[in-house]
Amino acid sequence: MKFPGSVLVSLVLFVAETAAALCLSGAYRAAGDRMWQWLTLLFALLPCALVQLSLVFIHRDVSRDRPLVLLLHLLQLGPLVRCVEVFYIYFHAGRVEEPYVSITKKRQMPKDGYSEEVEKEVGQAEGKLCTHRSAFSRASVIQAFLGSAPQLTLQLYICVLQQEITAARSVFMVLSLLSIVYGALRCNILAIKIKYDDYDVSVKPAAYLCIFMWRSFEIATRVVVLVLFSSVLQIWTLPVVLVNFFVFFFYPWILFWQSKSPFPENIEKALSRVGTTIVLCLLTFLYAGINMFCWSAVQVKLSDPDLINKSQNWYRLAVYYMLRFIENAFLLLMWYIYKTDIYLYVCAPLLVLQLLIGYCMAVLFMLVFYQFCHPCKKLFSSSITEGLLSCFKFLCFVCKPPKSTSMTDKAELKSSENADESQSSNKTIDSQNGNPHQSVSSNA
Repeated sequence: MKFPGSVLVSLVLFVAETAAALCLSGAYRAAGDRMWQWLTLLFALLPCALVQLSLVFIHRDVSRDRPLVLLLHLLQLGPLVRCVEVFYIYFHAGRVEEPYVSITKKRQMPKDGYSEEVEKEVGQAEGKLCTHRSAFSRASVIQAFLGSAPQLTLQLYICVLQQEITAARSVFMVLSLLSIVYGALRCNILAIKIKYDDYDVSVKPAAYLCIFMWRSFEIATRVVVLVLFSSVLQIWTLPVVLVNFFVFFFYPWILFWQSKSPFPENIEKALSRVGTTIVLCLLTFLYAGINMFCWSAVQVKLSDPDLINKSQNWYRLAVYYMLRFIENAFLLLMWYIYKTDIYLYVCAPLLVLQLLIGYCMAVLFMLVFYQFCHPCKKLFSSSITEGLLSCFKFLCFVCKPPKSTSMTDKAELKSSENADESQSSNKTIDSQNGNPHQSVSSNA
């Protein structure tokens, strides 16, 4: 039985970030910055409430008689209770013989083209730990992209405006960045386990390192670009954010309406149609929040029973990173044109170059992960390099002018030249032979 380290990391980041947010909001209140105080509290308490809601929903606490647990969730202490429960189950596992076990069948990674199916006995304790790990993973994703990401952007924006980085604010920003990167890492692992649920997936340390570096470069550069742009063009910040958010929010719903699939009813039996709609809206809300800052490894598909698209689409991945790179470059260009006096001692071209290189480094680590470190790379129908090459060939084919029009133009030009040559040759023949009508008239 694995040690529940992911649960402990999630709890530590959750508690540390919440405590740092409360301390920093108190500092803003003492300094008289009411607006920064309320925004810091909002970005700290809103994800806390959503985390409690997700833990209650996954463990089905509403339908069970557990009033104390529900009360602790209302007091925002749900993760602490869950962590205590996890370690109680872990340390007491094996001491008492379990009345029954369940048997799961998992296929191993194929070797030499063959894949063996292995049966494994899973006891009640291990099943409960698996449920807790899954719940904390989803809670970490919610905490990262609905709380830590806006919080990091806000605090960095305050640092730029005030031209000062305090110790408390720097510690808080480091915690927020770690929380976002960890949430993105858990999102990648969840995507792999959901897509390849039939296989026994084991993630190696090299894969964790590649994901960590990939997400660190991607999220850090994205946050800095948004802060730089919003510091010089405050009016246009809200349209940029809303366009990004609504595009990713409505994209799964548009695909669902185009597929003409029936409304999903198998999410939770106790939920009504309205409750199911609210859950789906919250899911797409989280999906949009993730894609605002980085590539979401999990693709929402409302027409699928698991609500997840399990196919590997390299084209969508390539289009996302190309468009995001163009957007980041455009926002940096706007910042460079309209930068104010607060950036007087900043080498703007060097900063722009560093941010673009940082984003390219994120893409490089992503390619290394999918090409060499992905735990299920043997199951890919095509490698990521082949997929990207075919995508680039398709884009080059679209950008090139069609050859059919040029060939028809050449054919028409040649036919007209041939017609002119035939007409000129007929005239020369007539001039050599003479006109028969003229000869007949002269004889008469």
